[in-house]
Amino acid sequence: MRAEELRNQESGSVPPDASLASVDRPAQLDHPADRPASLDRSADRPASLDHLAERSVAVVHEWFGATGGSENVFRRIAAELPHAERFVLWKDAGVPDPDLRESWLARTPLRRTKAVALPVMPLVWRTLSRQRFDVVVSSSHAFAHTVRLGAPDRTRYLSYVHSPARYLWSPSFDGRGANPLLAPPRRLLQAVDLRLSRHVHSYAANSREVRDRIRRYWRRDAVVVNPPVDTDFFSAAPEPERQQSRDYLLGVGRWIPYKNFDLIIAIAEAARFPLVVAGSGPEEANLRRAAARAGVSVRFEIQPDRERLRQLYWGAKALLFPVHEDFGIIPVEAQACGTPVLGLRRGGLRETVVDGETGLLVDSLTAADYLPLVRRLDELDRSRLPTHAAGFSHHAFSTRVRRWIAEQTA
Repeated sequence: MRAEELRNQESGSVPPDASLASVDRPAQLDHPADRPASLDRSADRPASLDHLAERSVAVVHEWFGATGGSENVFRRIAAELPHAERFVLWKDAGVPDPDLRESWLARTPLRRTKAVALPVMPLVWRTLSRQRFDVVVSSSHAFAHTVRLGAPDRTRYLSYVHSPARYLWSPSFDGRGANPLLAPPRRLLQAVDLRLSRHVHSYAANSREVRDRIRRYWRRDAVVVNPPVDTDFFSAAPEPERQQSRDYLLGVGRWIPYKNFDLIIAIAEAARFPLVVAGSGPEEANLRRAAARAGVSVRFEIQPDRERLRQLYWGAKALLFPVHEDFGIIPVEAQACGTPVLGLRRGGLRETVVDGETGLLVDSLTAADYLPLVRRLDELDRSRLPTHAAGFSHHAFSTRVRRWIAEQTA
């Protein structure tokens, strides 16, 4: 079953009308932003965006939750363009941001169920506002990249893509793609996605993994701008935290099926190592039952705050991360704390982990195959990990995203 999952995750479907000739493609395929920031000698030279001060700019995002990696990227992009109008489909309760302008969808019951709202999102983005802007930057993981706020010959459209919508293009990644309400119109929505995004002038992808999906599904190219990680906070732990004994394995994240926390428990049991599981989610009851059956200690930390999470990273022997993620902020946080990553040789980990130096990767979802990796942990030089993680810092993101915006709006 695990081997079948790996094969399924490599496949994807493309509508027959998705021809390379039907869309504009950027001429530049090898872009400086594709290089890891830590290795790019120009990474510390921020580009000026002063030329946008007199131009009307909009920054748009999908639905806006209280916390999340995509919301953090949106906030950071908006911070680089402080005079921009900010649009979202809707914002969840408890989001303290009065400057976010919600779409008309926010005033309907559809906001309560994303799967039901998905088919109308392209219409919402095309009727978002009567205002017209000179530059529009979208933060997209569904249909935000299809937004139109001006004719493409007058408005410059840039889109930062967290992923082409997984439940449309890669349903094997995400259980939401199996929703019976979504399955019948999936092919239609794929065609709509392609047709309504032809006006985008430039894409940025959050990882090489996502860039490859953009090429495969949309037949467009993209520069790579990795999302920001607060590596400064996680690496700057107080001395007592740094002196912990590192006597347990650690799993961090949302407890949902595709994150493979059941496998994390199995790996810890196979390695005969105590385990700490940090996070929350709908799989909690199932994971507690699995933990009760395990032959090792499994401790649950429910929604730890950032300070507690940093303590957990610094106290761990390794982070277990056997999951195919688009990028993966958690492994970068762990490395900023000198904690190596044991994970799946898929997706973002191939970009954020240097196999054999800052972690160890394996092409398997079988617990026994991780046991040799646990035994090799002492071969790694932990002192090198924070320096590597710094290549994905807030500063690195700011520099790279400003460079992309500046080049595309000059």
